Amino acid sequence: MARPDVLTPQADDFPQWYQDVLAKAELAEGGPVRGTIVIRPWGYAIWERMQAEIDARIKAAGAQNAYFPLFIPESYFRKEAEHVAGFSPELAVVTHGGGKKLEEPVVVRPTSETVIDSFMARWIQSYRDLPLLVNQWANVVRWELRPRLFLRTTEFLWQEGHTAHATEEEARTYALRILRHVYEDFMVDVMSVPVLLGRKTDRERFAGATTTWTAEAMMRDAKALQMGTSHELGQGFAKAFGIVFLDESGQQRHVWQTSWGSSTRLMGALIMVHGDDNGLRLPPKLAPVQVVVLAVRTEDGAGEAAAAIGESLRSAGLRAELDVRTDLSFGRRVVAWELKGVPVRLEVGPRDLASGTVVLSRRDNNTKTNVRLDDVTREVVRVLAETEAGLLAEARQRREDRTVVVASLEEAEEASQSGFAIVPGSLLSENAGQGDGEQRLNAAGISVRALQRPDGTLPGAKEELSNLVAVVGRAY
Repeated sequence: MARPDVLTPQADDFPQWYQDVLAKAELAEGGPVRGTIVIRPWGYAIWERMQAEIDARIKAAGAQNAYFPLFIPESYFRKEAEHVAGFSPELAVVTHGGGKKLEEPVVVRPTSETVIDSFMARWIQSYRDLPLLVNQWANVVRWELRPRLFLRTTEFLWQEGHTAHATEEEARTYALRILRHVYEDFMVDVMSVPVLLGRKTDRERFAGATTTWTAEAMMRDAKALQMGTSHELGQGFAKAFGIVFLDESGQQRHVWQTSWGSSTRLMGALIMVHGDDNGLRLPPKLAPVQVVVLAVRTEDGAGEAAAAIGESLRSAGLRAELDVRTDLSFGRRVVAWELKGVPVRLEVGPRDLASGTVVLSRRDNNTKTNVRLDDVTREVVRVLAETEAGLLAEARQRREDRTVVVASLEEAEEASQSGFAIVPGSLLSENAGQGDGEQRLNAAGISVRALQRPDGTLPGAKEELSNLVAVVGRAY
């Protein structure tokens, strides 16, 4: 049952519902400087699980973690013209330090292509040094005009990968490997969030990249959110920073590069894809607590029984927590755990124990069943697996129901009011007879989220718009 006295219903005001969840589920709040964020322990525990899952996949792809400076000389950004033009409006620049004006201003890291490339130029000498695959977990600063917690903040946390390769084909293969086997795999198998993979248009690609590949998801309000991107950088940065190597024939060549990243924006996606009017609904793999054992009362052996159940669940490898705070009302404790999105709640009381059962409450569909004590662990494991698959299926069905194929820009504008529209790529070009179709959509508050082949597969990096379709919609 929804509780409008706790959270604003999604149907009434989705943005306010989102803010309510952030506060009531104790996920995050704004910092003292406009646009900054404080991530509270429950929110950070979820982020730590995201980090661990993504990091394992990055390492499986062969990249190693490193760390590079937060402060970058301003001159580094001037070396790649398109890059500096793209980031200039968002830069935070330090001009004074130690009470004195600096000889050269330094930029607070918005992304690290420039500083990492300056070191790659030192580290790479020959083909034997390639490929060079590094990743860093860090904070970055981009001066947002309209901040929103987790979605767009002045400072946020992320991982950013940077690689150098001997050939363009090798770089492209690796960029797509990250997109599929790191990002898509994590988002679908761990977050239970279906994503569309595609290529960004030239207008939407990363500043300084030759091609940007993207993973896009639909939120419960039918808006799109960019979940992660993987970029082919070509040789632009390599030429700007002198990253060269001797190939096997002794010829000096510039490397081909990629960069790729995902951030705490994934936390916003987790809330907006799975959350309901009772708060969060966490996929089991990301839940800091997968099952909470809630003692209704502690007398008549209920407290001891609850503790024993919790221990049994932990012995089975589940993340279980015992709640015996009987100084708080039972209803208040239930609401608190529902808000936090814990997948399973076991309610243990004297009356249930007398009949040899406990009450199992599922957060995904808000149903309750009586489970025999001997079957508790087995049943919890089954429910967690059902929850994971169910959340994914629900989100996928929602996206399919709100995606339509259209034949004109007018139809695309109408369809984007309530979901995604799939339009012929030819309508985006200036040769469509109506001017720049993408610009027209942008003026209506609609953006091209991804270019795909008509069968929904990834296009070639240079495949013509006329052969493709565009997934368009309103976005965060």
